[in-house]
Amino acid sequence: MTEPTKPPDAARLLHELQHSEELKQRPIAGAALDQHMALLRAWQSQRLAQTYADLLAELQYAPACRFFLSDIYGPRDFSQRDYDIARIHTFLARFLPAQTVQLLADTVELNRLTNVLDHDLCEMLFAQLGVIDTITAQQYTDGYRRCNNNTTRVQQIELTTHVLQAVGAGARLMVVGVAMKLVRVPAQRAGWTELYNFLERGYAAFRKVHNIQAFVDTIAKREQRILEQIMANDPNPFRIEED
Repeated sequence: MTEPTKPPDAARLLHELQHSEELKQRPIAGAALDQHMALLRAWQSQRLAQTYADLLAELQYAPACRFFLSDIYGPRDFSQRDYDIARIHTFLARFLPAQTVQLLADTVELNRLTNVLDHDLCEMLFAQLGVIDTITAQQYTDGYRRCNNNTTRVQQIELTTHVLQAVGAGARLMVVGVAMKLVRVPAQRAGWTELYNFLERGYAAFRKVHNIQAFVDTIAKREQRILEQIMANDPNPFRIEED
């Protein structure tokens, strides 16, 4: 895998970020989640927190798990971050490792895929199943099955675990740590705060994980099991303990 070319010094980096029309950060209007999407995302966030309560309670996994719940699959709008990634993608390739730049693209794709799935589920729950202001587990799983998108759900799980694995691998690379320190002040002064903070949170959280593979495998295994149990109309679809 090709390493990045030698990064510019901080002064040159700041100058380019601030004075290049192509690289100027452009704030976009935040798209607050509508009432139904906010309710769905809040329900799913609570479910994920329960599913991974053991990881959240474990010192080495807690920061990475919180990053997963807030920055990879959180109940909020990621429009600014994703827009920034799309605009600055080529520039970032000059001073970040190739796998880190690819990680950003994969994160945007995961968010796009998740938005599509959540939109379909919202439509099913609120427009067709008559959910009003509270989602029950029965309603959620019923709507989930009726969406009939098992193949896409599998893709979502695979892409999620791929993104988490890439974050973990990047956090072990010294060159990423050096690049993060180099770009902090220029990026923040030039207005790329949300994108930089996303990278910094991921780097800091996964630096503490000693066994990345175990963390990723746990998430992949549990989400695949829950998916299979929901599709099989299991009476207790969110259980994760082994039979």
